[in-house]
Amino acid sequence: MKKLALATVISASLFGAAQAHAADYVIDTKDAHAFVQFKISHLGYSWLLGRFNDFEGTFSYDEANPSAAKVEVTIDVASLDSNHAERDKHLRSGDFFNVSEYPEAKFVSTSYAPNGDGTGVLKGNFTLHGTTKEIAIDVKEIGAGEDPWGGFRRGFEGAVTLTPAEFGMDYDLGPAAETVEIFLSIEGIRQ
Repeated sequence: MKKLALATVISASLFGAAQAHAADYVIDTKDAHAFVQFKISHLGYSWLLGRFNDFEGTFSYDEANPSAAKVEVTIDVASLDSNHAERDKHLRSGDFFNVSEYPEAKFVSTSYAPNGDGTGVLKGNFTLHGTTKEIAIDVKEIGAGEDPWGGFRRGFEGAVTLTPAEFGMDYDLGPAAETVEIFLSIEGIRQ
């Protein structure tokens, strides 16, 4: 009976320890510790860089089981900022993002495949301009630990290349601008 009780306590301890690593995080956009940025060729001569200023999201991560990670992010597409007011107005118009009809973009993960070295591939459904497609984001863990305010933070970066025409945005910018690179820098605060 003592052996059974001891085995039960050990099993519960191990199960509880594994569960202690699972955590939910809110992406820290309030204090600007997260970014969604883009880069697209301008006529093949230079790069146009920009970002989305307003977005929110959450993620769940378990160090003992990284493949169970989940992410959800919503982007206010009208918050697009390329550092040029007239260009941004055009990008928000029906020629491109059509923000009056499609004000949000959304990513909801479906799987995460870790490589075992702090990198992995995050797959999920990305909705933009009224079209949803599965995309794969290359992810790298930046770090995790306690912050100076008594909280705990975890950060990742990611990159993906998208083809706007696949999302119904087919304004012709020339062959050099058929794809756009998206870079994500995400810092989450454990809840």
